[in-house]
Amino acid sequence: MAKELLKGNVAIAEAALRAGLEAYFGYPITPQTELLEHLSKRMIQLNRVFLQAESEVASINMVYGAASAGVRTMTSSSSPGISLMQEGFSYIAASDVPCVVVDIMRGGPGLGNIQPSQGDYFQVTRSAGHGDYHPIVLAPASVQEAIDFTVLAFDLADKYRHLVMIAADGQIGQMMEPAELPPMRPIRTERPEWALTGAKGREKNIVTSLFMQPEEEEAFNQKIQARLKIIRKNEQRWYEYLTEDADLLVIGFGTAGRIAYSAVEAAREKGLKVGLLRPQTLWPFPEDRLSELADRIRGCLVVEMNAGQMIDDVRLAISGQVPVNFYGRMGGMIPMPDDILTAIEETLTRLYSAAGLPI
Repeated sequence: MAKELLKGNVAIAEAALRAGLEAYFGYPITPQTELLEHLSKRMIQLNRVFLQAESEVASINMVYGAASAGVRTMTSSSSPGISLMQEGFSYIAASDVPCVVVDIMRGGPGLGNIQPSQGDYFQVTRSAGHGDYHPIVLAPASVQEAIDFTVLAFDLADKYRHLVMIAADGQIGQMMEPAELPPMRPIRTERPEWALTGAKGREKNIVTSLFMQPEEEEAFNQKIQARLKIIRKNEQRWYEYLTEDADLLVIGFGTAGRIAYSAVEAAREKGLKVGLLRPQTLWPFPEDRLSELADRIRGCLVVEMNAGQMIDDVRLAISGQVPVNFYGRMGGMIPMPDDILTAIEETLTRLYSAAGLPI
């Protein structure tokens, strides 16, 4: 298929449709509202379910209900709305039902502003509400990746009966780029065997998040941990560039990682040995590859559009093998390639000085 000029939010919405989205429930909030707006038209055209709920709390619980019926379902929001959905995420996690959530991140904390930010890293990677659980989190850095990761999100959700989140900052949602959409998949005609489809000639299915006895709750948690272990082993994804001989590894996700790419190219033009690792999954974090790279680099520079959140996962993966430095912007400010290049040069100067090497 030919590429067409697409806005990130619209591309995600259309990709979800083509991945077999059957029911969408959401509430408008900038900078993701175009996603909801696009689906409000297209879902009706295709005779699928679209409902603008009265709140984010209502929309995530509608997703929970549709997911329990084995329907491919999704919601989308932005940072404060994602915060409101946390309890619903936890019920979904405790019920082993698959669904997709799109978070187009904005500045915060609080109501914040509508500029792009990456301040949601903790709330999307550390848990889905309360309890011992991680959603799978995909982090696109372009409109094309946003499309590809949306399709992947539905497949991973069904594969693991798991909550999958797409974490894209407002820049990804609002920018326009040439991209290729996938072909339209047919809507599924058969529901999963666990779904609530009505008991006709079989034992009733039960979807519940309630386990009153501690032995039952622990057994369920152990099942979740076993699944998370498999996901952690099989679903780490990343992009890397010029890492073979790098002394300094720059690490960033989403828009920060994309801009860092330009800074790494500029550093290479100046003869600096710099490489890039851009996590495409925030959970599971690409810790295995980062640990391997730590064996041959002198240090890391983490670039984020926040005060430093992913840096914790970098430090855990590096496990003290090399120094980990940070450059970040907050409140919806976007780092520029020249700013990152300056941080690269300053970091390399410190690393070479500490090693007694010429700068």
